[in-house]
Amino acid sequence: MRIRHPWVGVAVGLILAASTALAANGIDVRRGQDAMVFGNCVPSLVVENNSSEIIDYLQVDVAVTLGNGQERIIELKSAYREGVPDPIGVGGTATLKQHLDTSKALGVGCGDVKARRAVRTICEAEGGKACASSVSVSP
Repeated sequence: MRIRHPWVGVAVGLILAASTALAANGIDVRRGQDAMVFGNCVPSLVVENNSSEIIDYLQVDVAVTLGNGQERIIELKSAYREGVPDPIGVGGTATLKQHLDTSKALGVGCGDVKARRAVRTICEAEGGKACASSVSVSP
């Protein structure tokens, strides 16, 4: 039987706690509810702002692969870029949506969406500066 030094357990615990704390300090984006609007699938993403900064604007461009093999890019946004601000506060959540009045609908039902991947993220904090926190996206 091998006896470990008692500090090894403490060190491992501190490392795990630190990595969990770092993960909790970012901006987490995950898949939201898909909706059917006028016969078109409209995906969404849910944002959890675990950072220490207010997010003025967040956009995630998602590449959607359809059942026929075509790929389309859709922009999911926290607000209209030039519209009324809708900030995401510290510890807050929000839904990123596709604005069908400013972008083209997918033209298919939700069952025809076979895969998704994030291709671009725009995150702006107060004053229009880039977010200092990392953005993690799981579309």
